[in-house]
Amino acid sequence: MTLIALLLAAQAATAPAPAVPARITRLLERTPIIDGHNDLAWEIRERHEAKVEDVDLTKNTAALPYPLQTDIPRLRQGGVGGQFWSVWIPASVLGPRAVEMTLEQIDVVRRVVAANPGTLALVTSAADVRRAQKTGKIASLIGIEGGHQIDGRLSVLRQMKELGVGYMTLTHGKSLDWADSSTDAPRANGLSAFGRDVVAEMNRIGMIIDVSHVADTTMAAVLDLSKAPVIASHSSARAIADVPRNIPDDLLRRIGTAGGVVMVNLYPAFLSAEWRAWDQQRTAFGKAQGLVTDVYGPKAPAPLIAWDAAHPMPRVTAATVADHVDHIARIAGKGAVGIGGDYDGIGGTAPEDMGGVDGYPRLFAELARRGWNDADLANLSQGNVLRVMERVEAVAAGQRNMRPVDAIEPE
Repeated sequence: MTLIALLLAAQAATAPAPAVPARITRLLERTPIIDGHNDLAWEIRERHEAKVEDVDLTKNTAALPYPLQTDIPRLRQGGVGGQFWSVWIPASVLGPRAVEMTLEQIDVVRRVVAANPGTLALVTSAADVRRAQKTGKIASLIGIEGGHQIDGRLSVLRQMKELGVGYMTLTHGKSLDWADSSTDAPRANGLSAFGRDVVAEMNRIGMIIDVSHVADTTMAAVLDLSKAPVIASHSSARAIADVPRNIPDDLLRRIGTAGGVVMVNLYPAFLSAEWRAWDQQRTAFGKAQGLVTDVYGPKAPAPLIAWDAAHPMPRVTAATVADHVDHIARIAGKGAVGIGGDYDGIGGTAPEDMGGVDGYPRLFAELARRGWNDADLANLSQGNVLRVMERVEAVAAGQRNMRPVDAIEPE
């Protein structure tokens, strides 16, 4: 890359984002976004030693020594009125320690909310979300990101529900004996007998089933069994970016037909095949040099900065995200799409004009430019996921007299 090209790239990186139409600002004030997935809790644990109260979310956290993509001013600027906070733990952590670590992460989320009582409100139902939003607060919900976190015990699942957990992703990056992951060898042939019990018990207690991360066979088995609609809390369209974590058209249709919602992920590797290939080449180069490769931009190691200059990053923008939203809407219906940004879980990367949680209006402006009307945009922002929540709650209410499932995963 020439010096002139580098200067132009630097100017582009610092140029102000295009203005958001007043229409989008008004729409997101009326119907703010309910985002399906944010990993702030883990970043606070890992980057800030779980010192929740020392991380001032009332200020721009992008300026911290370990920058974050989330803070309250940017949530407000992004039109976010509801957030599922992920209580992710590594898929390699198993057994009782997985349960303990999940409790620690739930504690982080609860402390985040408690430290910001004027802005955040912990909620567990669709009605709670609406009440919080009427008072001007950001509704805070909790999602478990992996079935390994219940240690094969439905009693643990039930107690997580009591602690406020609204959904559970059935797997993360590794397959379980009872459910298969999209990024690991199968072990359960979709769902085992215990996996089917998990689905039934989640329906009974009113916990949303999340099919992000799971194998296609597991997703199909869940759709065969579940009496309530499901979500994919942070997944995109495989037809646009052919990666295992994305969802193929046949399963998109089935999720939509069953009343579920696919909440589009903003990780560039799941949005663009070109970006994914570039990142794989970058990672291979960095590892060969013994470098940390998950840091991008000016804070990356010097050899990676030089590599980046010689190998320009493929562009991923709000328009790329809109391609996934449009595709899912065409295949599954506009009632089957939502937003699941995965901020603070995407390695410091994001679409170039959506670098933090304040970027969502850019996506909505792009969709409006493509002809989306206000009603469809309002459903994208929150109407679709609220419908799922209400239906999950109704299914559970219809089973309130059923006994708990006593199954424990076979040792």
